[in-house]
Amino acid sequence: MKIVIAGAGDIGFHIAKLLTFEKQDITLIDTDGDVLDHARTHLDVLTVKGDSSSFTVLQDAEVDRARLVIAATTSEKTNIITAILAKKMGAKQTIARVQSQEYLAKDQKAIFLELGVDSLISPQQLAAYEVLRLIKQCSLTDIFEFEGGQISLIGVLLDDSSPIVNMSIREVDVVYDKIVFKPIALLRGHQTIIPNPNTILRRNDHIYFLARNEDISTLVGIVGKDNVVVKNIMIIGGTELALKTAQLLEEHYNVLLIEKDKVRCKALVQDLHDTLVVCADPSNLNELEEEGLKKMDAVVALSDNSESNIIASLMAEEAGVYKTIALVSNTHYVRLSQNIGVDTLINEKLIAANNIFRFVRKGNVEAITSIHGSDAEIIEFSVTKGHRVTKRTLADLHLPASAVVGSVLRGKEALIPDDDFTLQSDDKVIIFALPEAISIVEKIFR
Repeated sequence: MKIVIAGAGDIGFHIAKLLTFEKQDITLIDTDGDVLDHARTHLDVLTVKGDSSSFTVLQDAEVDRARLVIAATTSEKTNIITAILAKKMGAKQTIARVQSQEYLAKDQKAIFLELGVDSLISPQQLAAYEVLRLIKQCSLTDIFEFEGGQISLIGVLLDDSSPIVNMSIREVDVVYDKIVFKPIALLRGHQTIIPNPNTILRRNDHIYFLARNEDISTLVGIVGKDNVVVKNIMIIGGTELALKTAQLLEEHYNVLLIEKDKVRCKALVQDLHDTLVVCADPSNLNELEEEGLKKMDAVVALSDNSESNIIASLMAEEAGVYKTIALVSNTHYVRLSQNIGVDTLINEKLIAANNIFRFVRKGNVEAITSIHGSDAEIIEFSVTKGHRVTKRTLADLHLPASAVVGSVLRGKEALIPDDDFTLQSDDKVIIFALPEAISIVEKIFR
């Protein structure tokens, strides 16, 4: 598949990195020669130096042969022009990265489609919804619902209070056999592990389960977490992402936003209805405590400074705040959350890249998500009538060792299959796969 990516920054580079596992024909466009040199050194890609909104540059990148063009530069206008030109020049599908809320309005979709922009992606909007999901289930580090909530992917950090620490997966299954759940991934340090029955769970393991929604509360108790209901939230920072997040959260929670700049505070007050905006220094613990830090159930640090966000979250943890989320601009930081004490580190560019990546999935893909701090994917495939996978057991499908079937959704049932399980038409299959296994899994379900 020929894929052209405009913008070799964090989003473009991450998408290209994921695609290299699948041996796709990738061309990266950027105006920065040093960025392109870095990409060429680390990835098997072609590069074109220049402005992607230039007709000549797009010709050099051969967008007329492209199955997909992803315009992910830092310039909204460049991305839109790139997508429009690429579509007119023969590209099959186009995606443009934008920030303007106006462009994302539903009534604008038809206009952009007519112009040649098939999809619009906003990293800020996606990150804001990510925060909302994490707040709704604050005992969890990650949550993603499949099929409207029939089953969910949840992440939990095991600490000293967890009764399943030092137990094997087999022992956990035996002791807690009355609820439907399956451990499918384990983050231990920088390593992603697919657990087997003999895997021993350790303190500070970041474990991911597939579980029915009605069993999540029970499962949270099993791993030693409290089922805390969030009411009061402090947002640190007055960025555009902080504004979008506050607008989402203020409909359901008591939100307090801390911003140091007085001019920015006045602007935020105009755009927020039920959020209390306070002009204070978020790096000053005394000022945060004066504004009620110890009464907060959650603190979300969304300033432009990654280190400040991490420090603010650690101060909140020290003050007894139950849930902390920090925005980081360095993608390498995302893997550190379980080691430094912050519940969840998020990166809006990685969230956007993973969201864009679903456009290049093959097979009958229904949904896709990723795990924070890992390049692994959770993919939901739909089984069509007469597909070859319905004629064999899961063991006979010969899935690679770095992939595992986590759950099968059959009608309104969420099933946890064993090796002797046989898929049926219309089943929805949820599979966890490390990067090197993704293309093989797609071939099986194509």
